[in-house]
Amino acid sequence: MPGFAAVPVALALCAGLLAGPAVAEPRTDCRAGPAGCYGLYTYGYSLGLHPFTSPHAVRAQLTDHFWLFPVSGGCAGRIRAGARCELLGDNPVEVEYIGNDFFQINTLPGHQLGRGMHIRFAFSRTLGFHTLTVRAWQDRPTDCTGEAFCNTVNRVFAWGTWRVLAQTLRFSAYAA
Repeated sequence: MPGFAAVPVALALCAGLLAGPAVAEPRTDCRAGPAGCYGLYTYGYSLGLHPFTSPHAVRAQLTDHFWLFPVSGGCAGRIRAGARCELLGDNPVEVEYIGNDFFQINTLPGHQLGRGMHIRFAFSRTLGFHTLTVRAWQDRPTDCTGEAFCNTVNRVFAWGTWRVLAQTLRFSAYAA
């Protein structure tokens, strides 16, 4: 897909800016959601009109065919909660949860963006129109937390990556 050549470059740029020692211990158990944790971003994307497809079916389409994920790397097949795999660029993640209409990953030590970043992909439908909401938060601040340039690079890269995912799901949802 076009634009993927820029992914390793963007990750390499972010690696020097985002990775590094934590400056504080986690505030709380951040696995369950962003409340009380360090919020990073929330983005919403339209997946188009799919009146006969449920949010569960769209989520299942992605988690059963993870090669649709734009940075899937070694996680090309079906993913399950607890699975650990390498995303594009040797970035280890764990699949934390797979719910009816969402799934969530967590970055592990060695990930270019640092460990303890949780990213939830939630699917919803209103009047037949599907939406993907991507929310990210961290267990603890990193060297990037509070740095305007670093946060901007992270958010722009994430927005573009998840936009590619949304565009892919806009079409693959018909097969769900």
